[in-house]
Amino acid sequence: MDEILAYEQVEICYDGLPVVRDVSFSLGKGEILVIAGESGSGKSTLIKAAMGLLGSAGMVTRGSIRYYGKNLLELSEKELRKWNGAELGMIFQNTGSSFCPVRTMGAQLYESMRAHEKVTKVEFREKALSLFQKIGFENGERILSCYPFELSGGMQQRVGIAAAMLLHPKVLLADEPTSALDGYVQKQVVEEMLRVREIYDTSIVLVTHHIGVARAMADRILVLKDGEVVEQETDAF
Repeated sequence: MDEILAYEQVEICYDGLPVVRDVSFSLGKGEILVIAGESGSGKSTLIKAAMGLLGSAGMVTRGSIRYYGKNLLELSEKELRKWNGAELGMIFQNTGSSFCPVRTMGAQLYESMRAHEKVTKVEFREKALSLFQKIGFENGERILSCYPFELSGGMQQRVGIAAAMLLHPKVLLADEPTSALDGYVQKQVVEEMLRVREIYDTSIVLVTHHIGVARAMADRILVLKDGEVVEQETDAF
């Protein structure tokens, strides 16, 4: 297995209090690792640490997080911003809240892409529509021209997946991406993430407490309780 991402004895604290303790795991190319556990077990904290998204109160106080052998914790804030999006993509639990309500989806996705890559509006549109088509979206032109409030919560979440994949990151970190959705839309989101893995050979770390989603997606599963690994299984289902 080609190791892309590796956590080594990671400890994470908020305001000096440990919330994740001695966590180690690795992620291979094209692999889907599911991190499961009850609410408050440290699942989301664990993946946010890789992108420097712990906020001012959070800090990795021990261990390393390595991407292709490079310790992400040693990067400056400026360096990490270049990696986020281009190398590591993130799907948040409620993607809709991260969109600006007074700008079209196309304008916002274009700005996000321009932050990492020199691309014209025409080139962006071609890439976005091609990606939409590959992952099963219909009427991509309409999506780009819409404002966030014109899309359902489920569609906003699905556009969040597309937004995360525009730069083709090698690792996709998904933080409870289906928890606020009904069963039908959950199925669509799962299918789209699996399609992303199939098309781009993307490695995925998925945080979820939903056993059905875990069963549908996991190559391996890591179970957290009170910030510690209590179980790590291959072919868990």
